[in-house]
Amino acid sequence: MIHLPGGYNTDLCDTHAKMTRRDLLRLGGSSILGLSLGSMLRLNAAASESGKALGGPGWGKAKSVIMVYLQGGPSHLDLWDPKDNVPDKIRSQFKPIPTKIPGVNYTEILPQLAKVNDKFTMIRSMSYTPNGLFNHTAAIYQIMTGYTTDKVSPSGQLEPPNAKDYPNFGSNIIRLKPVKEPMLPFVMLPRPLQESNVVGKGGSAGFLGKAYDPYTLFPEGDDLDMKKMERIKTDDLKLPQEVFAMRLERRAKLRESIEAAMPDIEKATAQYNLDEYYQRALNLIVSGRARDAFSLSQESDALRDRYGRNTFGQSLLLARRLVEAGTRVVEVIWPKVANSDNHSWDHHVGLTERMKDKSGPMLDKGLSALFEDLDQRGLLSETLVVCLGEFGRSPEKGLSTSGNNNSADGRDHWPYCYTSIVAGAGIKRGYVHGESDKTGSSPKSDPVHPTELLATIYHAVGIDPETIVYNHLNQPRELVKAKAVTKLFA
Repeated sequence: MIHLPGGYNTDLCDTHAKMTRRDLLRLGGSSILGLSLGSMLRLNAAASESGKALGGPGWGKAKSVIMVYLQGGPSHLDLWDPKDNVPDKIRSQFKPIPTKIPGVNYTEILPQLAKVNDKFTMIRSMSYTPNGLFNHTAAIYQIMTGYTTDKVSPSGQLEPPNAKDYPNFGSNIIRLKPVKEPMLPFVMLPRPLQESNVVGKGGSAGFLGKAYDPYTLFPEGDDLDMKKMERIKTDDLKLPQEVFAMRLERRAKLRESIEAAMPDIEKATAQYNLDEYYQRALNLIVSGRARDAFSLSQESDALRDRYGRNTFGQSLLLARRLVEAGTRVVEVIWPKVANSDNHSWDHHVGLTERMKDKSGPMLDKGLSALFEDLDQRGLLSETLVVCLGEFGRSPEKGLSTSGNNNSADGRDHWPYCYTSIVAGAGIKRGYVHGESDKTGSSPKSDPVHPTELLATIYHAVGIDPETIVYNHLNQPRELVKAKAVTKLFA
């Protein structure tokens, strides 16, 4: 919520109002816009460096990125890489169905995605060797930051988020490619990254500082509440009742006039380009553009139904509205925490019933609608969409790979081979990159490491993946130690 110093009935633009040096510093600093919204925008661009222009296929094609994160680790064998002529303990219980791509089958629980897979690329050869345990949190941290961490407890949990963490990829992007419009640069919804009691690991700006943290939209309600997106609150994007937009603008103009009359202060603050960043902060609040983007009620009932009247579907629709309004990065996290039941992708038990009736239909309806909607609006050409989990599931059902108990139809964690989807911003349409072996256990060709996919995201937005950033100890670090997979681009 915006906070302005002084009483509710005090207008610093009134001729009789007095201003002290302290008032000036407070006004010229961050307090005119509460929790340093102006400072956030200033810091957002202060260290902006685009890196060297690499060029090549797909370079700089993406104006926006939508990450659809299937937290929990969906089974590639039961979704989009089914296997025939394999033992029953490996074969999916779901029947294979043809897709738009000749010779490529999905399972019967993805009928809508099967009709639109000519719009995107499938990577059937995602693979990495786990550093430590097969746990969700470490794998999440890797794909979100490009780095692994040494601190993993015996239970598989990481330490809580802290200021020493590597930044989420979205934070790096908005720092190096700041938005030029009055719009939120990075939005995360509808829940935080989480496993058990470790909440938000890999989801913050880490050592870049809070100025680059995502705007988090986590509506009230538990993971089973499918109506939570109807209760979106964006009060922090509204002006308080006691403050009128005109008054706020007049205060900003007063600051400008005072600075002009005080050369010493003006000289001292010139390097921060305060006028530009205050104006951007004012525009964000006053224009209402960001607030309007969150208004799902502006969409037709038919389109909302097409996405699915559930948390996941409406989050994807909101992601489209946000990038359409100018948001640079949107991260949509699967609305059910890992290590759980119901529509979680962590299918240690009850995979057949849960995937068929809960998680599968939500994914199929929502993701297929997103591709169709973006394409019809002409947004897919400039929006990179990435969809993946932190790993796949074990080819052999009932097998324990992570110390968990699995039912006869359950599958455990499997980072050695799984599938991801990428689309838009110059990515090939109707293309399958790589191939898994006969049982879906390991890549048969063209393996892609999660950090290489992250490098591809940076490449698509026009950032050298090896751009150097400095951590909390002022030590140089690459954004990610990997090369972009340019074969994915047309």
